[in-house]
Amino acid sequence: MKRTALKLSTLLAAAIIVTGCATGATNERIEALANQAGADAAAASSAAEAARAAADRASQAAAAAQSTADQALSAATEAQACCEANRESMERMFQKTMSK
Repeated sequence: MKRTALKLSTLLAAAIIVTGCATGATNERIEALANQAGADAAAASSAAEAARAAADRASQAAAAAQSTADQALSAATEAQACCEANRESMERMFQKTMSK
């Protein structure tokens, strides 16, 4: 009976030690995974910030391009108006010359 109790307690102690070691290893793996997830999240956040900065720069460049296009349209409209005024003036001069 003593031998059985001794064997049983030895097996129980071994099981507890193995379980404790397995739990420790599991905890270490979980901690490593959590650390990796944190590092991945930080990298994703950094990439998102870089993308946002690039989008801001692109938006500013688009606004500058739109401003330049608006100025070009305004200049073209003014040139067209001047051309029309010159054409009308020349037409009047031609009509005046033809009526003489």
